[in-house]
Amino acid sequence: MNWTKKIHRTIITALSATLIMVSGWGASASSVHAAASATPAACGTGDHGLLQSLQNKHSGDVSTPLTFSDVQFLNGDIGRAAGNGFMIGTSNGGCNFQEIYEGQWSFKQIDFPDNVHGFALASVKEGQARYLIGTSNGGSEWKRLSNKAVSFERIDFIDSKIGFGYNRASTYYTKDGGLIWSKISTPSNTRGTYFSDRNTGWAVVIVPGTGYRVMKTTDGGKNWTLSLKSTFSNPEYGQITAKGDQVDVVLYGGSGMSQTSYSLYTSTNKGKSWNRVIAQETAGGGPAPGSGKAVINKGPASGRPGNLELVGNNTTFLVGYSDAAEKVAVGRSYNGGKQWTNLPAIAGYDGVISFTSNKEGWLAVRERDYSSLYVTKDGGASWQLRFSLKMLSL
Repeated sequence: MNWTKKIHRTIITALSATLIMVSGWGASASSVHAAASATPAACGTGDHGLLQSLQNKHSGDVSTPLTFSDVQFLNGDIGRAAGNGFMIGTSNGGCNFQEIYEGQWSFKQIDFPDNVHGFALASVKEGQARYLIGTSNGGSEWKRLSNKAVSFERIDFIDSKIGFGYNRASTYYTKDGGLIWSKISTPSNTRGTYFSDRNTGWAVVIVPGTGYRVMKTTDGGKNWTLSLKSTFSNPEYGQITAKGDQVDVVLYGGSGMSQTSYSLYTSTNKGKSWNRVIAQETAGGGPAPGSGKAVINKGPASGRPGNLELVGNNTTFLVGYSDAAEKVAVGRSYNGGKQWTNLPAIAGYDGVISFTSNKEGWLAVRERDYSSLYVTKDGGASWQLRFSLKMLSL
């Protein structure tokens, strides 16, 4: 397989430019956090020959089949999904997909603050080193923003200039679109952070032999104060996100036998008080970290937690997946964690969600030999297949 053949590169560049002009790629669009647009008309899976084209360029390499690694929608119509050497997009809610990029970059995470500017963590083909790359034309062309590999496990750009880079121990900040980064001071033994702006941030901190602390800063990391105290003998790390007055934290316990124990905590008053929403104890992972009565004792798919999203007012979505049961599902709360609903599962091994409202969302699912994109219009209660990367018969 050769992702860099000049003839392919020329064709893709021309196609991408056409798509940008005709389909709206690269045109101004609402923020990634904006509300969803009107529901598109009913349609099919949106393939229209694209799958055959992608697989032809993949040279029929079944040892590394095409796989989605991330999905992100700006609103109900416009979104992208990316994987190992490709990116596709839609401007009509998945009724049709177009190829945006084909080349050397194997995407791990994509982040488009608008429809023109985008950033990604990506490796070269199947390499292990991750690079920060950027685009200013909707994703058809990408360039390295640093010659060296980065330690980031996750990126989050507020706009085309301001962004944050995270690994479990550290947080970095840029104000020039990812060219220069400065390290933000975080507490010792930090194992997960999130900043909603340069001054306001949250950190999950491990106190050896004691448990977790969720700390908060309002002065850009100069000072940190205690927000949540949670005891657990063998803590691992945490996932945090915030929107408005709401803050959600997933505290990870132990893992074993394809199981992970975890707790989900929600605050609707900027961390002044917390509600324990999920406390999932497993045979392989042990007790759920934390204490106090939980709303529910099992998370979505009764499996490992995936990415967590907050949308609208007091709405939380969490994807979960069970390797052993081959199930992927979404759980949700519409009232700041006071009630929680685990929704029906679909077949798969893991998943990534992107919700644009409390009803509209997308799910990229890895199945046994391929991966697929699903859309929901009822907050995850049901899912409709929109695109599948299942190998075609040769």
